Amino acid sequence: MTDPTTPLSSTSHAAAAQSARAQSGETQSVIGSDFQTFLEMLTTQMQNQDPLNPIDSSDYAVQLATFSSVEQQVLTNDLLSGLAANIAASGVTQLASLVGMEVRSTAAARFDGTPLNLAPEVDPQADAAWLVVADETGTEVQRHPLDLAGGPVAWAGVDADGAPLAPGLYSFTVENFAKGEPVSTTPVETYSRVIEAQNVEGSLQLVLDGGATVPADDVLALRHPT
Repeated sequence: MTDPTTPLSSTSHAAAAQSARAQSGETQSVIGSDFQTFLEMLTTQMQNQDPLNPIDSSDYAVQLATFSSVEQQVLTNDLLSGLAANIAASGVTQLASLVGMEVRSTAAARFDGTPLNLAPEVDPQADAAWLVVADETGTEVQRHPLDLAGGPVAWAGVDADGAPLAPGLYSFTVENFAKGEPVSTTPVETYSRVIEAQNVEGSLQLVLDGGATVPADDVLALRHPT
């Protein structure tokens, strides 16, 4: 099995480029075959035209120009597809440097008994706020009051008796209240280690320790493992 901490190589980029070249060669071959068929049809049309009402030469020019336009459009589309494949592969290669680093996002974080550093944000309109903890099934397992001044929170991951919670993925949100009424719910940011970079249908994704995924664009901060 590949070491998840090993940065990705440029193999994916080379493979995408090779695939794009192969696709371009196949497209040009098809166009050449279609052009030969087009010429045969055009010749047949000329041979079987009405001698008393021959086709105007300008009509032939229009047909040739139309085929040439279609040919150029097909080649352009093929070129754009190849460029898109190269750009996507290049993006994954660039993200390879993030593998093994810790990124801050609102994705669920893996808890293995080590306290997690959270960055909750309290709504300025709130007069009370609670940190709500849910397990990977979405079931609430804890809630703690938060200081309205905000600031980092070290979540120890223990129950009311001091016993550690089960290892797994946990998500965190802040429920904000004003005069006893809920006013907003905001996700909490935390750090997780990146174990893989992926290109999923053109979207660059980071796989985090524990299996959670986050779009590369949603990463809010980056740091070396602590």
